Amino acid sequence: MRQRSLIAITAALAAGALTLTACGSRDDNGGGSDSDNGGTKVVIGVDAPMTGDLSAMGLGIKNSADLATKIANEKKYVDGVTFEIQALDDQGQPSAGQQNATKFVADKDVLGVVGPLNSSVGESMQKVFDDAKLVQVSPANTGPSLTQGPDWRTKKVRQYTSYFRTATTDAVQGPFAAQYVYNDYKKKKVFVIDDKKTYGAGLAATFTDEFKKLGGKVVGTEHINPDSKDFSAVATKVKNSGADVVYYGGEYPQAGPLSKQIKEAGAKIPLVGGDGIKDPAFIKLAGPASEGDLATLVGAPVEDIASAKQFVTDYKEQGYKEDYAAYGGYSYDSAWAIIEAVKKVVDDNGGKLPSDARAKVTAAMQNVSFDGVTGKVSFDEFGDATNKQLTVYAVKNGEFSAVESGTYTG
Repeated sequence: MRQRSLIAITAALAAGALTLTACGSRDDNGGGSDSDNGGTKVVIGVDAPMTGDLSAMGLGIKNSADLATKIANEKKYVDGVTFEIQALDDQGQPSAGQQNATKFVADKDVLGVVGPLNSSVGESMQKVFDDAKLVQVSPANTGPSLTQGPDWRTKKVRQYTSYFRTATTDAVQGPFAAQYVYNDYKKKKVFVIDDKKTYGAGLAATFTDEFKKLGGKVVGTEHINPDSKDFSAVATKVKNSGADVVYYGGEYPQAGPLSKQIKEAGAKIPLVGGDGIKDPAFIKLAGPASEGDLATLVGAPVEDIASAKQFVTDYKEQGYKEDYAAYGGYSYDSAWAIIEAVKKVVDDNGGKLPSDARAKVTAAMQNVSFDGVTGKVSFDEFGDATNKQLTVYAVKNGEFSAVESGTYTG
């Protein structure tokens, strides 16, 4: 079932500051260090693709986490504690992400990490962080297996107690898209394509299962090489299949050229994808062929949420060169969740960080709950976001516009 009206959630980012006295400590368990201004420095790591094809999303993640630390410092949200970020570029590669995780663990001032963007990168980082009891909050990972295990369809088992996310999973996003495509968009024959990566393949699978359950027909499937830009062969297959819609599990660097080449092959049908294609760069790559294409995105449109208005204003005032992009609000909330956990730990320890700060912050994260940019932020027993809101966007006149927002409940 879906709710057809936008859910507006009015909230304040912070409701005052704690009256705390902080004294810095630094030890093998992570505990911050004395900063130049006499307080305690706490570093929040940020891992995302800062360069390469996915940098538009990655830089939005970095900037939004940075904004959260600036607001926290300005409000003296944790009295005596100064927050800052340390951003590392994973280039969308699991191996780089794992190396970055090791670097974050080695820096004892790091008490939490925001990121990454890609689920495959997240998989490579989880054990490194968990072994070090260092909390990780992703604003963008949607692969269900990261929290619920490889057999999540039949038996859900939490994988790592240090891993959390503010984005809902593909177990929700894929079926939500299928329901919209079949029931609202009235498309009955789909050609499904994915990029073979954790995110793309998982999203395509959950979409396919729901689409078939609804009575839709899958008239073809294909896996593409994400390093390629020539999709003429698969475009021809799409045209010959008789499909009236294409579903693509993957990201915008491939989705844009794919959409363009499918239309050039003579298949004048829409391409539908997940949050990985919802970026202006997709429209730029696809050109006029993108008109009518669809993308789903976790949450409601940031611009339409009452609690996000201050975020949008603050982001503009900071003068960041890049847009906050698809995951900006979720990145801000991920960073703020870490800030809330640090506040709880400091408060419970008489106004200072304990010697085992990392472990305490990880434990505190499970019960973090606040009204954030994207709505109510809290986590279930698996570390997944409790907010299951999603939105369908359509390309109209060269930009993505929200056309449907609701909650998928299965």
